[in-house]
Amino acid sequence: MADKKKVVIGMSGGVDSSVAAWLLKEQGYDVTGVTMQIWQEEEELVQEENGGCCGLSAVDDARQVAWKLGIPYYVMNFRKEFKDNVIDYFVHEYLQGRTPNPCIACNRYVKWESLLKRSLDIGADYIATGHYARIEKLPNGRFALRKSATAEKDQTYALYSLTQDQLARTLMPVGEYTKDEVRKMAEDLELPVAKKRDSQEICFIPDHDYAGFIDRSGEKVPPPGNFVDTEGNVIGRHKGITHYTVGQRKGLNLSMGHPVFVTEIRPETNEVVIGDSQDVFTNRLYCSNLNWMAVPGLDGKAREFTAKIRYSHKGAECLVKDLGDGRAECVFKEPQRAVTPGQAVVFYEGDYVAGGGTIL
Repeated sequence: MADKKKVVIGMSGGVDSSVAAWLLKEQGYDVTGVTMQIWQEEEELVQEENGGCCGLSAVDDARQVAWKLGIPYYVMNFRKEFKDNVIDYFVHEYLQGRTPNPCIACNRYVKWESLLKRSLDIGADYIATGHYARIEKLPNGRFALRKSATAEKDQTYALYSLTQDQLARTLMPVGEYTKDEVRKMAEDLELPVAKKRDSQEICFIPDHDYAGFIDRSGEKVPPPGNFVDTEGNVIGRHKGITHYTVGQRKGLNLSMGHPVFVTEIRPETNEVVIGDSQDVFTNRLYCSNLNWMAVPGLDGKAREFTAKIRYSHKGAECLVKDLGDGRAECVFKEPQRAVTPGQAVVFYEGDYVAGGGTIL
């Protein structure tokens, strides 16, 4: 391109962002690689054994790839941003009886808001990532995420909260390819990360012991309390509300003679509500913290979408109504399992993200 646009790409040391950097260079961009330093303490680097993207080996891998590709490479410190917007948020939500999605918070406030600001400050035109998603400008003038070319790796759900300005300044080159194609490109280029495993979902809790992480956070953790049934009868004792999430069956240690599930968490009374399988289903949810993408909003009206209530959810038809107070009501045509407060609900029109919010 005649006027070479400058791009800062977030490099996690993984195969996706590495290939994305190469694709951008091939497309004629002036590419600079950056790894976001978000790990909190040196001893936590054990997470590298689990394929994490938060530690020093990620820096080493990304630096090697940048050298191989012949692009400048830097490490930027985002420790404070990550702690304030991801770790503290994660702990606070669990203490309130909700189940957060820290990856969504990290995408919105660290990988985009903070990285984009710093990149623009050093003269970049765009930032880029290795996410499996596509960005398009629609006929209505709005920018929107479009599902990636490979459904099994599509990551649009975790990116629904990006703003119009962020989308306008972002490139996602691997969204046009399958994971197999990306790995094949990495192998052909002889990149050192070609066979590297994908990172874990929550990089700062490599052992998946969320309750243990919260216990060590220094916050006042709710004590053990009562398991109650849907009618309020006490049926046992729980270890503390941070150990549970809606829809959970394992680890309850209740002898009920049939499978039972967590249906609700009540932080105000320190109770965990237990029910049968049918009690985990509902056809209605409410959400707040709305972010509209392909559409500017609902203007008090109702509109049909396909909604996903978790990353692995296939999506279900629903009618979404703007309640006019910063909330929306979502009514599904068929009952959905384990609608979980704190998680995201993301609305789609075809392949495009219309918007989304946080489940109440």
